[in-house]
Amino acid sequence: MDDTSAPPRHTRLTFHGPLSEDRAARMIGRLTAQTAPGAGVAPDIPETPVAPDTPVAPGTVLDIGCGWGEFMLRLLEASPGSTGVGIDVDAEDLARGRAAAEARGLAGRVRFLRESARDTTRGPADLVLCLGASHALSDAPPPGHIGAALRALRRLVAPGGRVVLGEGFWHRPPAPGELSAMWPGATVGELPDLTGLVDLAVASGFRPVWIETASTGEWEDFESAYRSDVEEWLAAHPGHPLAEETRERVDRQRSRWLRSYREVMGLAYLTLAPVG
Repeated sequence: MDDTSAPPRHTRLTFHGPLSEDRAARMIGRLTAQTAPGAGVAPDIPETPVAPDTPVAPGTVLDIGCGWGEFMLRLLEASPGSTGVGIDVDAEDLARGRAAAEARGLAGRVRFLRESARDTTRGPADLVLCLGASHALSDAPPPGHIGAALRALRRLVAPGGRVVLGEGFWHRPPAPGELSAMWPGATVGELPDLTGLVDLAVASGFRPVWIETASTGEWEDFESAYRSDVEEWLAAHPGHPLAEETRERVDRQRSRWLRSYREVMGLAYLTLAPVG
């Protein structure tokens, strides 16, 4: 990398969020290792139909705020009969997703589209992913953005389908000093606790099939990988024309994490089934 090159961006991130390889594999296994209603037999009773309410492996997947869509691509690899659509407004991330799909032989089964998710008509889909992207579905200010996003997701999921929502919550209310070190305008009321988040999902017409939360280790891996490539670039290019601006941005991001929301803000992964 020479002195005229720009700093790298997200090259060390696999997923754009605190999600480990193990958790991603377990989630994808639950979402894809399912049998269509009546298509098989109970394993120990020959010629006994599967219960009619057995969930169906997703035929169609819609990824809201997909970024480069790594989770969706892995799910499509695990479910050869599925097709996917990812929507996002970041052209660079979408290009990365298209390149990854091409490299994995998935280009014919997935589309990455540059468009807003607000009022999207891309659904209904059998599986809707919204991983840390509820803000893409609504311009409602916090804390109303979560309920608005859940209502939009309820409209976008097909009957009998699933929604996987990755959403923030407070492990505990932030102290005044922590709150002041967060993003501009941060308030205690803009996020619920985990119980409140699940209650919002139920009130929006879902049943919580699976509730899990990112671990401290997953957060540390994500936060470190988010800046690792840029930190190395800064160490190697202290006199670059973009170094001062980049250093200020990265230092500000790291400070927010360590001084404010580390072990205060969590991320829940909710697998939700629509009611009715």
